[in-house]
Amino acid sequence: MLSTVGFFLLLGGCSTVPTVDARANSNEQPIPLTSVLHKKKWIHGAIDCKSNADPAIEVFRYDHSSYVLRQNKCLSFEAPFIYVLFGEDKALVLDTGATESALDFPLYKTVESLIGEHAQRGETIERALLVIHSHSHSDHYAGDSQFEGKPHITVVEPTGAAVQHFFGFSKWPDDEAQIDLGARKLTIIPTPGHQEDAIAVYDSKTKWLLTGDTLYPGYIYVRDWQAYKKSIARLVSFSKAHEITAILGAHIEMTTKAGEYYPIGTVYQPNEAGLALQIEDLVALNSQLKNLDKPKKIVFDKFIIVPMNIFQKFFSSVAKWFVQ
Repeated sequence: MLSTVGFFLLLGGCSTVPTVDARANSNEQPIPLTSVLHKKKWIHGAIDCKSNADPAIEVFRYDHSSYVLRQNKCLSFEAPFIYVLFGEDKALVLDTGATESALDFPLYKTVESLIGEHAQRGETIERALLVIHSHSHSDHYAGDSQFEGKPHITVVEPTGAAVQHFFGFSKWPDDEAQIDLGARKLTIIPTPGHQEDAIAVYDSKTKWLLTGDTLYPGYIYVRDWQAYKKSIARLVSFSKAHEITAILGAHIEMTTKAGEYYPIGTVYQPNEAGLALQIEDLVALNSQLKNLDKPKKIVFDKFIIVPMNIFQKFFSSVAKWFVQ
């Protein structure tokens, strides 16, 4: 079943705005990918989900304190990625997936088991846990109820007001906020555009830039074009002062063929692209956005940027009201 937002976007129809083809020339030499995340093959659904035996959540351990989780596409076609980062004092969970049921989607128990692994290494099991969201679409906060009311856990509501209050933003979206997990600092960067309350998270340890639905290998709808342009420019400016090893979003929707994507609702992606994008991809997007006077669909090798039309904006607003 389509998520509410995805369903309304389909009802809104395809974008009728002009298209810019920004795919790379075939003669250009590819940039070498050295990170293991660029080569990682994720669980990607099945032709027959009734017979699919993959776990509800795939857990990928990048290092002893950094984890990437992916929801099974047979459980939700959105198959969102979730990030779990451990510091010496706190742990962070970024997004909670597209399924509420703890029986079908045991996210809390999975995170609890990761905390237990750290306890076995002599680290405290009662460290504080902070749950935040890349933005307020339902496939990123459906699992919140599994964490709410549990001891030592703070869940920040996925609303603009709650995000700005919790992190202490005073000049949203032009300022930044900091989180210290204990010998691990995170920077919170406002990125409205896809959604008005969107944020990106920069991890000082892995040098990851976690971008949610603002930038990922997929078909990216943009609700507020001007805000999105400023957000991408903001990320480029940030990247000039900070080392970034990988840009990691919340989904994979592209295939391994340049400029080709899996349609909304796909539950089997055997030839999907890798998760990680590079700083060069961000810079190329920013360059294209700066050169456009009006919103246009932009097709890159690794992602596609699409401005919402008036109907999609209306249905998106209805969807947001409906799911809150």
